[in-house]
Amino acid sequence: MISKKIVVASLLFVAGPLMAAPLSYDLKPQKIADNTWVLQGKLEDFSNRNGGNIVNTSFVVTEDGVVVIDTGPSLKYGKEMRAVIASVTDKPIKYVFNTHQHPDHFLGNQAFKDIEIFSLPKTKQQIQRDGDNFAENMYRLVGDWMRSTEVQLPTTVIESDHLTLGSHRFQLSAFSGHSGADLVIYDEKTGVLFASDIVFYQRALTTPHTPGLAIWMDEIDRLESFKYTHIVPGHGPVTMDHRPLAQMKSYLQWLDKTLTDAAKAGLSMTEVIRLPISAEFDSIQLTRTEFVKTVAHLYPKYEELYF
Repeated sequence: MISKKIVVASLLFVAGPLMAAPLSYDLKPQKIADNTWVLQGKLEDFSNRNGGNIVNTSFVVTEDGVVVIDTGPSLKYGKEMRAVIASVTDKPIKYVFNTHQHPDHFLGNQAFKDIEIFSLPKTKQQIQRDGDNFAENMYRLVGDWMRSTEVQLPTTVIESDHLTLGSHRFQLSAFSGHSGADLVIYDEKTGVLFASDIVFYQRALTTPHTPGLAIWMDEIDRLESFKYTHIVPGHGPVTMDHRPLAQMKSYLQWLDKTLTDAAKAGLSMTEVIRLPISAEFDSIQLTRTEFVKTVAHLYPKYEELYF
């Protein structure tokens, strides 16, 4: 059950002056391939203004029903997503996937509680352990957009490396570089690769639960082995090329080298967060914001290795 703190936070935001604007995510489906749509989130951080809609969610319409990939940051988002799907097809939703534990990817689950919701086994454990805390933080960050949102756990853990619905065969691959348990889905029929938050494109990556940048870099190499036609990042625009992977690899390498060199030089955390960000990444949104957070998340481990 959701905590009393969340209810209090919600009531505080209801009274706030920022809620004068109507609450609508205004979701617009972007068709990227046959039978395949993406709802692209903003290249921003969570805020009351965007309602937490910074995430890419997707759905695939097969002959036998619809597959949903991630459910968004709130019950309201999930309901609006279902309405969008109904505007595209009258086929029933058959399966829902949560790609990982972060709140913008699973807090819309309530709107799909009548459907089987899949996740990696560790993702279900993580949501069960931390989900209420994630929800409480989202109430604090985005306010009344979260009204009535509670944690709905995935119902089914993934025990196979594929799932077939209609003529679509989906490869289900377990990664870990972003959150410790990250599901990547590849639709063999269309060639669309749903990379989840293993890939951020034009928006700086987040690192609170990464098991290590070296692991993440190795998994970018692993993604390059997929012969995809389109790649859907967890955050950022869809492309038909390898630019997202190249950008991720360059940024991760720069981040690792920056933290390594700083630790070897004996810099304090305060000194590290003031270091310049390479001009190579000028087009990426929120680099300074996320770099500061990453230093807090990861720099102590680098200090242990080199100080």
